Amino acid sequence: MLFNSTQYLFFLPTVWILYWFVFNKNLRLQNLLILVASYFFYALWDWRFLSLIIASTIVDFFVAINIEKNINNFKLKKFWLWISIIFNLSLLGFLKYYNFFVDSLLDLFQSLGYQIKSDWTLRIILPVGISFYTFQTMSYSLDAYYNKVKPTKDFLACATFVSYFPQLVAGPIERASSLLGQITNRRNFDYKQSVQGLRLILWGLFKKVVIADSLTPIVDDIFANYGSYSGVTLVLGVVLFSFQIYGDFSGYSDIAIGTSKLFGIELMSNFKFPYFSRNIGEFWRRWHISLSTWFKDYLYIPLGGSKLGKWFSLRNIFIIFLVSGFWHGANWTFIVWGLIHALLYIPSFLFNTNRKFLGITVSENRFFPNFKEVCQILITFSSVTIAWIFFRSNTISDAFRFIYRIFTNFVYESYSHPLGYELSQYFYLLFAFIVYEYVIRKDERDPFKFKSRILRVGLYTIIIACLFVFYDDSADRSFIYFQF
Repeated sequence: MLFNSTQYLFFLPTVWILYWFVFNKNLRLQNLLILVASYFFYALWDWRFLSLIIASTIVDFFVAINIEKNINNFKLKKFWLWISIIFNLSLLGFLKYYNFFVDSLLDLFQSLGYQIKSDWTLRIILPVGISFYTFQTMSYSLDAYYNKVKPTKDFLACATFVSYFPQLVAGPIERASSLLGQITNRRNFDYKQSVQGLRLILWGLFKKVVIADSLTPIVDDIFANYGSYSGVTLVLGVVLFSFQIYGDFSGYSDIAIGTSKLFGIELMSNFKFPYFSRNIGEFWRRWHISLSTWFKDYLYIPLGGSKLGKWFSLRNIFIIFLVSGFWHGANWTFIVWGLIHALLYIPSFLFNTNRKFLGITVSENRFFPNFKEVCQILITFSSVTIAWIFFRSNTISDAFRFIYRIFTNFVYESYSHPLGYELSQYFYLLFAFIVYEYVIRKDERDPFKFKSRILRVGLYTIIIACLFVFYDDSADRSFIYFQF
């Protein structure tokens, strides 16, 4: 079920009414309702893959309990943790990466002169959101191992934590120490929290429907036919993709966080205006925060973090970014994308600027940014945008040809989409979107936090009108990160 579908328009109010007006006096019934709703929400894609979620839930539920039972027995604790890690990564690895490894191995043999005619690949359907819920359930066992959370003996609560529908298929990737604690405790209806939730849902829908979906046809055309367009058009295409993927992914996160607020549960922020970042370190503290912090806590720090000297730290940085790229998809393009970000991050790390701007937004005490900040933002955005070429391209060869075409044919030619989309219309739209995001840059959790009620109502009206104008029921409205 898609957040931007008519199905969800009926699903969400129905669950909300039952949650607060029928089961509000019984926490277990509320959790059971959320669990059933979550399974239904996921089953509309393919009910067969519910077995994978249930299997992961059962494994990590018992693993966490046994880790706690053997808290003073290091070997047994580690044994149970490895059961969780091996099970979850094997499941993810087989379904998502089996064909990638087979194809890469066959290509390697072919490059060495060996022809292997056997077809070892399988027709595997990638379950929606498997990368997200696998990391979430595995983090529960890891948190139990590191004594960050007390394992629950309430299987219903654990299952609700793993399959919580607002963030089930595309995050944020929540930790048991935060989400499970809220699920096991009684929630009370909070009017202010619910209003904030509705505002976030509205803003998330705007990002998805008006920004991301409207840019999709143009981006798809330019990347599919890059050999036919000028370098200037290709640059415009990749810039538009930067905003398409941001609107798509941050829009999903906003709707997820807003939906969760309606049920009295707070989720972590996942995007904090990353395109206003002044260096690559700040960018990764603002982009896909739940994944970045997951890798930091469960991979970077266990590898030694920054405590073992510069060379080990550089090794760990490369590992983190390469694994992050590989997490996104079974394609060498994602690995190269991760490598590029590692190379972008290392100078910042070596010169100790990676921790700069902690908790400080651009133009912290001013409205307009100064010249230095503008340059920093443009350089960071340009670097990130170049890396997006590899992320979006089908193959590494396509990415290099795309870049080659930019430099060898950098002339202006008017762009004409086959279906008549006009680029100029979208530049006005993006300009207004960027300006508005800059205005609200200090609070990503309430995009309409203005004192003037007239202003708020006016903004609601404009955004709702835009949703009606830009909504296209015939187009592919799925979220980009569903494929990961």
